[in-house]
Amino acid sequence: MPPSSTAHSFTRVGSPPTPFLTADSRLSSSSKRYRESTHLIPTPGVGENRPKQYVPLYLSLPVVIGTPLLMLGLGIALEIGVQISYKNGGFAVAQRNVFSFVSTQFLLSFFPTLFVIPVGYMWRVLDWTLRRYQPYVTMAKGNATAEESVLLDYILLGSTWSMFRALKYNHRVIFWSCLLATWTYLFQPLAGSIFQIQTRDQTEDTHVQSIRTLGLAPDISQLNAFAAAAGFVQAAVFNNLTDPPFVHLGWSTAQFVFPTDTGLNGSMTVNTTGIRSNSNCANPAAPGAAISVVNATSSIISAKSVDGCTGNVTFDPTVSDQQYGVSAVPSCGPNAGLSVDFWPVVFWFYNKEADGTQETRTIFCNPTLELFYVNAFADLSNGSLTNVVIVNNYTTGSNITGAPLNGVPYNAVIFEDNANPFIEARATATKVGVPGAIFRSALQKVDGLQSVFGLANGFLDLTSTVYTQHLAVAAKSVYFVVDDTEKSAVQTFMVPRLWIDPFPAHILAFFLFATGFLGVFLQLINRRQRRNLFLAAAPGSLAAAVALTSRSGFGDLLLPYDDDLTMEKKLDGLRFRLDKRTGAILADDYEPAGDDPIRGPDDAMMSLLGHGQNRQTMQSLSSTQLAQEAALEQATGIPAWKREELRTPYDT
Repeated sequence: MPPSSTAHSFTRVGSPPTPFLTADSRLSSSSKRYRESTHLIPTPGVGENRPKQYVPLYLSLPVVIGTPLLMLGLGIALEIGVQISYKNGGFAVAQRNVFSFVSTQFLLSFFPTLFVIPVGYMWRVLDWTLRRYQPYVTMAKGNATAEESVLLDYILLGSTWSMFRALKYNHRVIFWSCLLATWTYLFQPLAGSIFQIQTRDQTEDTHVQSIRTLGLAPDISQLNAFAAAAGFVQAAVFNNLTDPPFVHLGWSTAQFVFPTDTGLNGSMTVNTTGIRSNSNCANPAAPGAAISVVNATSSIISAKSVDGCTGNVTFDPTVSDQQYGVSAVPSCGPNAGLSVDFWPVVFWFYNKEADGTQETRTIFCNPTLELFYVNAFADLSNGSLTNVVIVNNYTTGSNITGAPLNGVPYNAVIFEDNANPFIEARATATKVGVPGAIFRSALQKVDGLQSVFGLANGFLDLTSTVYTQHLAVAAKSVYFVVDDTEKSAVQTFMVPRLWIDPFPAHILAFFLFATGFLGVFLQLINRRQRRNLFLAAAPGSLAAAVALTSRSGFGDLLLPYDDDLTMEKKLDGLRFRLDKRTGAILADDYEPAGDDPIRGPDDAMMSLLGHGQNRQTMQSLSSTQLAQEAALEQATGIPAWKREELRTPYDT
């Protein structure tokens, strides 16, 4: 039997920083620099129950597999949610915040983080545990340098710096684990920005009550509707007002009742009837309007329309330098035989400049109306029409398309003389108000009245706009009568929707999926790396470190005040491993193959005695063999090396 030697050997200076993993390297379990006694450690499980292996909860199979699988599932679920959000325009939420004591923005950023913070925390804990165990995993393989085992502290380095150290020592599992742990810090800001509240349209079919239908109003002769329309266009010019409810760009529709419980702003589309009023205004035929002086207080403006109708207007130029008005055009067109209320009209405008130059403009208008079935789009917030779309021609008989009007509209500015002074006053107000609104619109131009007179279509554009609005506003009251019928409608609400922002959501889903997918493989690989690792206590405490190294001997090389560099120099040339019998940390001298190591005194003595050739290095002797030899030596009192000399042929 070879001797149970405690002989030591020197280590040559300049040993390589990384271990040789070939069979040409020789390791010695004892060293000239220290003396170890791990062979005296009782074998665990002999005489008493073997201690249980310490496995932290975080390294249990349900945790190491469940955590990455949960992250993988969250990433897939988030990507599905993004697609559903894009397809449906978001998710329905309450129109008002039910939590009055917190803001909506807080809720949108807080609750998503509750889903990602736990899994992010769990992965960082798993990463922390893997980094804590890595030096022991390395020593379990054996032949580990001090830098990658007893001197390595991945916990102190943190996840970021540990990645670079892991690359140096080729610890791939630690590198990827730290990289994924660093990613988890992005989970919270990304999760806090994926939700938004956006206003989207929500459409539903409904019914509304229509309170007007086509028909001539019974009080047309009172001229109230015309006077009111003239007053409105004047106010619209002065105050820049838009069209009133149920009037839109020459359209007048039947009125209906808006719902009162719409919540947020929205719109409604109603299938109803509408009238389109056309002013049909045009400039006079060439050479245009001409002024002829009758006397000092009377002048005549004469012009001819493109249809050949002549309009003559008599006025007093001395009354004012700026004058305007409207007159009927007699004996013109197919309506010449009707009342003056239905004749074409001519608007005229007069201006005398400072140098005495007289300017005049005339615009001929021959209004018409059209009846249709329409879809009226109304804004629920203020009742105004936003659009009118023709569905079909109106073919039902009425007293508008039939007798007494036969489809001929009122010109709405010229009326028969009336003995009733109130009615006559309304007629005068209408006759003066509409051209006055047109002239006022010209005065309000940025470049002034002269710029409108200088344009060929200056007054034509203004007259068409103001007169068309006057006809439409008057038509809403003149050509509709009271009704009460139910009509189908489509109501569109502007409702809040919970929208998932695709950009941060895709990034977060990628990180979750990648961390979960790679995490499963990393944990399985690390679990396989730990299969030969046995620790009875949690690593990291001072007591656990002392328990693993108290009999190893190499601690004698170190002093309490050694810094990192000093400890690294002192432990250079040693290779560390975990004893398979006891689990203790052992240090072996590193001796490259082919070297002739410097022998100690015991080696020289054994050579003189002729037994040097039988000496074996501790690489071939485990701590179990050493323990057996030590027990035999204590029982017989004969050293192991001397028993070899006393062996007889009868010894087995």
